[in-house]
Amino acid sequence: MNNLRNSVRLIGHLGNAPEIKTVDNGNKMAKLSIATNDFYTDKNGEKQTETIWHNLVAWGKTAELVEQLLHKGTEVAIEGKLNSRSYEKEGEKKYVTEVVVNDFAVFAKKTS
Repeated sequence: MNNLRNSVRLIGHLGNAPEIKTVDNGNKMAKLSIATNDFYTDKNGEKQTETIWHNLVAWGKTAELVEQLLHKGTEVAIEGKLNSRSYEKEGEKKYVTEVVVNDFAVFAKKTS
């Protein structure tokens, strides 16, 4: 069950085109976000939809594939791990939680 530790799997749609950067060592990094929907019934018995945004980051070969294959609106399944980090900006400590993408699959668009 070790492969279940810190494992994240999500299916959603990209909110924007991935942001691609090349870091100092020439390695690529891709930042992207996906939206997932959660459905529930409220106290009045009406179906409600809640959209949740998830920040993701991909490195190396995975980032290169993200750059080639993903664009705004793409439906994608991702597998990765949850990562939390902090940094300081203008004297204020900022906290970030993101999913580090290990693998992904693109869903084909439905044809009518």
